[in-house]
Amino acid sequence: MTPASAGSGRVSDVQSADTDPLDPYVHSDEQAAESALRPATLAEFGGQRRVSDQLGLVLAAARHRGTTPDHVLLSGPPGLGKTTLAMIIASEMSAPIRISSGPAIQHAGDLAAILSGLTEGEVFFLDEIHRMSRPAEEMLYLAMEDFRVDVVVGKGPGATAIPLDIPRFTLVGATTRAGLLPGPLRDRFGFTAQLDFYAAEDLEAILRRSAVLLGIDLHAAAAVEIASRSRGTPRIANRLLRRVRDYAQVKADGRLTQAIAAAALELYEVDPLGLDRLDRAVLDALCRGFGGGPVGLTTLALAVAEETETIEEVAEPFLVREGFLMRTPRGRVATRRAWEHLGLTPPASMGVPPVAPDLFSGE
Repeated sequence: MTPASAGSGRVSDVQSADTDPLDPYVHSDEQAAESALRPATLAEFGGQRRVSDQLGLVLAAARHRGTTPDHVLLSGPPGLGKTTLAMIIASEMSAPIRISSGPAIQHAGDLAAILSGLTEGEVFFLDEIHRMSRPAEEMLYLAMEDFRVDVVVGKGPGATAIPLDIPRFTLVGATTRAGLLPGPLRDRFGFTAQLDFYAAEDLEAILRRSAVLLGIDLHAAAAVEIASRSRGTPRIANRLLRRVRDYAQVKADGRLTQAIAAAALELYEVDPLGLDRLDRAVLDALCRGFGGGPVGLTTLALAVAEETETIEEVAEPFLVREGFLMRTPRGRVATRRAWEHLGLTPPASMGVPPVAPDLFSGE
């Protein structure tokens, strides 16, 4: 997963036939294509200017002092560039990078083995850090502050704690749910960055860069069309770009025009607002099946034949952010915008505030 240089020319692509084009999570069959499109420096990193400037200052100060940077916590939805930023940190510091994930570290011994194998100044990228086990978290506290770990050998009264000094390293933690991180762990990070969804202009610039690397003739209007349907997420934008390229090569002359992009995205069931089949199924079930709600998450998942985790983690964040769906204590409720997007007439009672009873209403 080494980031490719922007001047490396064309890169190869791996395609999955059954991957949801709007799924923000990366899949194993497209890692090669995504890795080749990653920017290698902060200057190449499009969007997130506030985070880039802050992180650049932290890294420049560390280089000036000749020390390792503070530990960095990157939080935000999937597909916004947390892994890319971790690789950029290693590249900017001319340091190697070790990559692991929270679910892979279930025992304190697993973490001790990784930490003891680090070299001086190495960057340790821990993805999904909020899913790490509690014993491993306790060991990580000591490693982040004092750069040592205590390995317990044996059990019961005869157990012995062996202190191990580890080289100074920089931990880069990535999480999609910062609220699930324990307070003591969150406080040990010297720099915390919250990644936001990208503006359409930033996504257009990312698409133009990716088109050069992939050798695609991308028209400006096509870049606008793809960016507007990418949910503010670079990973989705690059995935849609590759799917539109496939359509243009098979159905047309290979050039990506606005008409070709619109036709391709229509084929992949991505509408002009970025909603896909699952999003529309959720809204359709809410409006047609349950009169707009409120509906419980489990009932809604059964209605669209999906898992509750899929609804909650893939569909809901975008629908809530775009104002199609509301979460209430009683369940999920469709908004007026959802009714209008489906071409339905919202109920007459929608948007009318309830009348508070007065002292004389019962007489």
